[in-house]
Amino acid sequence: MIGGRAAHSIRNTATACPATSATPETTRLPSLTLTIVQVLAWVSMNTDTASRAGRRQWAGLAVLVLPTLLASLELTLPNLALPAISQDLSPSAAQSLWIVDIYGFLLAGSLITMGTLGDRIGRRRMLLIGSAAFGLASVLAAYSVNAEMLIATRALLGIAGATLMPSSLSLAATIFRDPRQRTVAIGIIIACVAGGTAIGPLLGGWILQHFRWGAVFLIAVPVTAVFLVIGPLLLPEHRETRARKMDPLSAVMSVVAVLTVIYGLKSFAEHGLGVAGVVSIVVGLTVAVLFVWRQRTLAHPLMDLRLFRSPSFSVSLATLLFGVFVLFGVNFYLAQYLQLVFGLSPLHAGLWTAPAACGVIVGSTLAPVLVRRVPPGMVVGTGLLLSAAGFLVLTQVTPAGGLPVLVIGSVVVSAGLGPMMTLTTDMVVGSAPADRAGEASALSETAPELGGALGIAVLGSVGTAIYSGMDIPPGVPAEAAETARSTLSGAISVAAQSPAPIGVELLAAARAAFTEGLHLIAGISTAVLVITAALFALLVRRS
Repeated sequence: MIGGRAAHSIRNTATACPATSATPETTRLPSLTLTIVQVLAWVSMNTDTASRAGRRQWAGLAVLVLPTLLASLELTLPNLALPAISQDLSPSAAQSLWIVDIYGFLLAGSLITMGTLGDRIGRRRMLLIGSAAFGLASVLAAYSVNAEMLIATRALLGIAGATLMPSSLSLAATIFRDPRQRTVAIGIIIACVAGGTAIGPLLGGWILQHFRWGAVFLIAVPVTAVFLVIGPLLLPEHRETRARKMDPLSAVMSVVAVLTVIYGLKSFAEHGLGVAGVVSIVVGLTVAVLFVWRQRTLAHPLMDLRLFRSPSFSVSLATLLFGVFVLFGVNFYLAQYLQLVFGLSPLHAGLWTAPAACGVIVGSTLAPVLVRRVPPGMVVGTGLLLSAAGFLVLTQVTPAGGLPVLVIGSVVVSAGLGPMMTLTTDMVVGSAPADRAGEASALSETAPELGGALGIAVLGSVGTAIYSGMDIPPGVPAEAAETARSTLSGAISVAAQSPAPIGVELLAAARAAFTEGLHLIAGISTAVLVITAALFALLVRRS
């Protein structure tokens, strides 16, 4: 139960936010967010009063999470809207892929540049500029008249979105000087990102049932309007104390390196091992090597490579990468499993994935409480082992009646990875100097982007390889058998067109092969997390 002092402070915080002219619908979201943030903040009450943040700082955090929530929503909403967009704008197959993917590509590619730029021009200024650009690009996307315009505006959304997360994390590190409170603040931001991915499919499904597809982009407009009004009043400005020149060539090289590597990995996931994917990754790695060499020779590098000398920084970054590697790789497979094996609609599949997202929220918000009594390294290691146990549960999923097992395993996986994401992000941001917080925050976001793309490509390819070796029942024509072996959706289509006995047998074989792929992916993920937990514990103990 929250004590009288906490309740009194919550009431005071509610009056600390200035009134705006926004509509009741737009003011309700920050008010609710503020209340949640204030309740969660009391886990850090027993800290040094000289460095402890007050109600104004917690109110600032409640506003700060709004842009990060928008950035995470944008990753899921367009996927649901794509069928309606296809009917209206008639994009080609390639254009449909770019409508969905261009946002994530530009987001990942621009993170390092935007994080470093925020350190130099001011993190609040960068966040306000990025939020305004995000709102404007959302309006343009909502009223796009053709596929080319929508792709271009989605690209602008990705660049604007790259300003949001690094600026929010670095501002949180600036506002909350006390380590315990900083951990709480970062845990809340991570929870809001997970919340955005959880409510995205549900919110998007409801909107598309009642409004035109453009409405999924217009969600950002009232939220950014509220942020632009309240943000300058509650968020402090912070920038580097020493002015440093920006190196445009390094900025371009960082974008090209990240973009080409992620594009190649996604190409492997979608089309298998191919020339385009290999060339893209080779180009990206070559540019990355040249980028590192250039940073060593510059007086004012875009990325300070001395950050990696800190074991806490490097180990935490690697742990974050491998944790998201297994999470995204398995989630990519589970999304198909729910719809193609269990036969759920996209909306119902989204409902069944919501508990897993809630597991991340619970785990990330509990992390600050746990580290008050247990060393952070032990919390991270235990969380990784808990997630490994969740993956073992997923190896027991069966096509018949395996939905409860799948949900339980997914929740355990997410609950274990939640503390890891909060604490490793906190270690990355907290181990960097104050004038490099934006750069460190950007790296803490780039690592999961690379890990997620790598997980989808590698683990997705493993699952595809297992599935393609399925046994085709006798009586299925060779061409139809090839279609069935390519994808599970292809097997479902062939089964529907085949005579009943053969179709039923083919469908059962296809779903069994797909399940076998899930079991292998879950087993690999278990091994990856156990090894990561052991290495993390060993290296952190030595640091």
